[in-house]
Amino acid sequence: MFNPSRDQVRQFFIETWRKHKELQVLTPLEDIALSWIEQHPEYHEILIAPDSMTREFNVEEGKTNPFLHLSMHLAIAEQLSIDHPRGIRQAFDKLASRTDRHHAAHEIMECLGQVVWESQRLGTALDSDAYIELIRQRTSRD
Repeated sequence: MFNPSRDQVRQFFIETWRKHKELQVLTPLEDIALSWIEQHPEYHEILIAPDSMTREFNVEEGKTNPFLHLSMHLAIAEQLSIDHPRGIRQAFDKLASRTDRHHAAHEIMECLGQVVWESQRLGTALDSDAYIELIRQRTSRD
């Protein structure tokens, strides 16, 4: 998924969950997505809700967008698989050794969210160096 629309992202996760529930064969990417969906049971009802394609998840109302959250898990999984930015896999392993892999992914997600927000705010490309530095700072915390 290189630059999918909002609807394509939502449809991907909805269809992945549907296929899983109907015991259909998943693609490799759907299989990765499913592992994250399963770790977020709070999203299961949303994925089958009739309004899931159009529902708004406003951060101002304290609502987490499950599709954005799952997409970030997928992005991080891809980054870890190719160790890009360089050093992310080692930092992830260090974070995971303190707690677990899911918590470590959430730690990295906070950093990813920060650099994406900054990139959008400034209208610039994502700063990979700043991203990995934020992650490394988290690995050095007690």
